[in-house]
Amino acid sequence: MTNFFSFHGTITMITDLLGQNGEGDGCRKLISVENGMGAIVNFVVSPTTYFVDHVMMAVGDRVTGYYDGNAPALLIYPPQYQALVMVKKSPYHNVKVDYFNSELESSDGRLRLNISPYTQIVLTNGQLFSRTPVNRDLIVIYGPSTKSIPAQTTPYRIIVLC
Repeated sequence: MTNFFSFHGTITMITDLLGQNGEGDGCRKLISVENGMGAIVNFVVSPTTYFVDHVMMAVGDRVTGYYDGNAPALLIYPPQYQALVMVKKSPYHNVKVDYFNSELESSDGRLRLNISPYTQIVLTNGQLFSRTPVNRDLIVIYGPSTKSIPAQTTPYRIIVLC
């Protein structure tokens, strides 16, 4: 179970991440995100970072970066975190990245999933996931939800983070 933390804002800069000798291989990027109130976070994006809908991100995009809140982090400013999941804001769907228990309720108790036969459940590589998604870290892509506590929704797609 990963303790997912998130940071929302606008991308202000995307650069290649340089190694200790000042060179980079082009496989890792540093994405700077500013939240509109002066707070800045730098996300280290590697080939293992999952981009929802496999979208290309650019300066000016509104994004949410998810990282492991229990992972060690450098004590620098602005803070720098290894991005696990990056989401570009979309008017067509909502995204929740969290651990979902045996009742398919998120660890923060804010969202409960009602899976339908039309809910697509896949792995990060796009292949069908053939087991139950309970007690797992999930990326949930959904539309409308109830206003109850927890909110309930029938997701469009669930991506299982194995």
